[in-house]
Amino acid sequence: QVQLEESGGGLVQAGGSLRLSCVASKLPSDYYAIGWFRQAPGKEREGVACFSSEDGIRYADSVEGRFTISRDNAKNTVYLQMDSLTPEDTAVYYCGADRLVTCTVQEPTWYDYWGQGTQVTVSS
Repeated sequence: QVQLEESGGGLVQAGGSLRLSCVASKLPSDYYAIGWFRQAPGKEREGVACFSSEDGIRYADSVEGRFTISRDNAKNTVYLQMDSLTPEDTAVYYCGADRLVTCTVQEPTWYDYWGQGTQVTVSS
């Protein structure tokens, strides 16, 4: 079963940066998608960025140009570099994964495997 563990959250001032890490184990050997999602209090979980082993990377419009998803295959780790943070980026950030050909940031329900989340708080 896929296992995911996030780290790297914290408190940062507006305009600052953070890098989140997601260590993934037991990913499917043929194809998969893995992504970053976030959930603010009282709001639904929303997609931020995702990577598919088959068709690349996608970003939510709200983070395009500010956030960058990348991976280190040797470390089984996916990163989310977050720059120019605003208070609206405050949320618990989750790593999600599943055996998908195409990744999507529109449908969190497509992903069955989740980490425990890491809190990101951006102060104004």
